[in-house]
Amino acid sequence: MIKKIVTIGPESTGKSTLARQLAEHFNTIWCPEYAREYLHQNGVKYDYDDLMKITQGQLAMEDYCTEKLQDASPQLPADSSQLLFIDTNMYVVKVWYEYVFGKCEYLVLDEIARRSYDLYLLCNIDLPWTADEMREYPDEKPRVELYHIYKDLLLNQNTPWIEISGNYEQRLQAALKSINKFL
Repeated sequence: MIKKIVTIGPESTGKSTLARQLAEHFNTIWCPEYAREYLHQNGVKYDYDDLMKITQGQLAMEDYCTEKLQDASPQLPADSSQLLFIDTNMYVVKVWYEYVFGKCEYLVLDEIARRSYDLYLLCNIDLPWTADEMREYPDEKPRVELYHIYKDLLLNQNTPWIEISGNYEQRLQAALKSINKFL
């Protein structure tokens, strides 16, 4: 049985690093954020149509990683759980659509309702913002706004979640403690 654990939060909060570290620790795979690959290949200027392509790419990436992990599962004991760490899911895409364009595609909302996850790790904005050609919001005000949007989303759904704060090592240790407790 695959347990899906998602890292979400505003940009530059250590989501990718945490997902990768957790996958290494638990000797499993992680699903990277497709948007970074897309923007790297197509340029950082994007429009509404690009965001739909990113949405489709993120869904395909998650499905591919899930299938890859399922293919490995027959070699495991019947009562064991496999962990899949996902950097960004449709909640992140929903926030991106609404924050930038003021509306969201029905596909995103349908996928939020259809897909299930086992645990969310909400990455706080207490890490220093790191410049990157793909990042848009270095100022504190939008970072705080976005963080609260993510927190509100998690408060209004049923999947367990925890807030992850501190430096990179503190984040990793908090996530490990919560995952082990969850398992």
